[in-house]
Amino acid sequence: MFIYPDNLKAKATLWLWELRDVAIIGVGFLFSVLAIAQTGILFPLVVTVLYAFLSIRMEGASILDFLRYAVCFLILKQQYYEWGETVE
Repeated sequence: MFIYPDNLKAKATLWLWELRDVAIIGVGFLFSVLAIAQTGILFPLVVTVLYAFLSIRMEGASILDFLRYAVCFLILKQQYYEWGETVE
């Protein structure tokens, strides 16, 4: 079931994920199944399930978006503060 917004500018979604996220989850799940079958390693499956959980969209936002914004604000981008009175 595809749900497309009325304004045709938002991204298309499938259930709780954007279509890009569904593709990433599908490829990750396929890779995880192959890794489990060949080597018995569960790590790729754990990463795929974690990504699927973090990328669930509710009302246009996801936990993954919030984490990206927090990392950019706290670590990656320099914050500039100017203290003092403004002169008019």
